[in-house]
Amino acid sequence: MQPDNGPISIAVLGLGEAGSLIARDLARGGAAVRGWDPDLHGDLAGIPIASSFAEAVRGADVVLSVNWAIAALDVAREAFPLLRPGCIYADLNTAGPSLKQELAAIVAPSGAAFVDVAMMTPVPPLGVRVPMFLAGDGAVALAGILRLFGTPLEIVGSQPGEAAARKLTRSVFYKGMSAAICEALEAARAAGVEDWLRGDITRTLATADASTLTRVVDGTHKHAKRRAHEMRDAVELLDELGVPATITRATVESLERIAAGQASASSSISR
Repeated sequence: MQPDNGPISIAVLGLGEAGSLIARDLARGGAAVRGWDPDLHGDLAGIPIASSFAEAVRGADVVLSVNWAIAALDVAREAFPLLRPGCIYADLNTAGPSLKQELAAIVAPSGAAFVDVAMMTPVPPLGVRVPMFLAGDGAVALAGILRLFGTPLEIVGSQPGEAAARKLTRSVFYKGMSAAICEALEAARAAGVEDWLRGDITRTLATADASTLTRVVDGTHKHAKRRAHEMRDAVELLDELGVPATITRATVESLERIAAGQASASSSISR
């Protein structure tokens, strides 16, 4: 899928670690890339750099915003008067559904199609081949373009925010698990049992399957009250070891909330 008059033109706004890799891969794949970043740094070899933001965006078939989420609104507002009907504006920043919806509302009056893009693994070293979820009125069109460059992707909805919601709910699990593992290993190191715990965690992850998830969820709800007491003891241990117990304390709060909800439900049924 490319215009009749030549290669598809793609503006890549934000040339940090992720944006530069994506821009370079798109250029190598034959796209007419126009990169822009107000603070050029790092390895930008092979990336055509526009002389200004306006030069990058004006007339582009696709505009990819690959910035920090805190800058996403400003980038969309600056791009708006330069967009045109028929082009695609895609936001690749990690942000919540409400921000993606706000971005879509900014872009909509220009006639450009909006795509909420969630990159589902770290971009290095995959570049444009990073798995992506797409949502929004421009998702189908953008999917047709990115597939030409080898991007593994899935269209997960027609509304902005649907891709972001999938990424962030997964982040609750994956980043939360990662933080818990790091806290547990720090405690184990202080207690002199790190090697043992590393092996135990490795075995648990290596043998996990669908039944593991069921067991974790069912066991947590069934034993929430007892486990909350156990995790209070874990907090005391970490305090004694001088290890910050951020995740462990949050786990106590979560388990107590589940236990309180069960108690409330049981009380309502017995009335």
